[in-house]
Amino acid sequence: MYDTGKIMTGLAAVLVMLTLPFWYSAATGKAGEKPDPVLPKTEKKCVETRQYMRDYHMDLLNRWRDAVVREDRHIYVSQDGTRYEMSLSNTCMKCHVERAQFCDKCHTYMGESPFCWDCHLDRKGVL
Repeated sequence: MYDTGKIMTGLAAVLVMLTLPFWYSAATGKAGEKPDPVLPKTEKKCVETRQYMRDYHMDLLNRWRDAVVREDRHIYVSQDGTRYEMSLSNTCMKCHVERAQFCDKCHTYMGESPFCWDCHLDRKGVL
């Protein structure tokens, strides 16, 4: 029991370290609002369901890239049987024309830096 002061100091330090994210969040304000991407008013649906696109859009785009580049396949058949051209620029960006409002808003919120724009132009010709 001679080290009670050291033990209490150590426990206090651990407690502070564990709760620091909560205190930091409380001091700096609330978390950013979660973006809610919506389809343009002219479109009724995306190539897949909203939930599927929210969860798996990057997997879908990677599969499209592989199919087009490696297998020379250019048509995607969605779960409801609709056929689409596998193209970020000609299919996705046809509806989601505002990259800053649609893509960048969510990727910034998630802290992601997609590499799509290393090669692709958006409809306004911006990398």
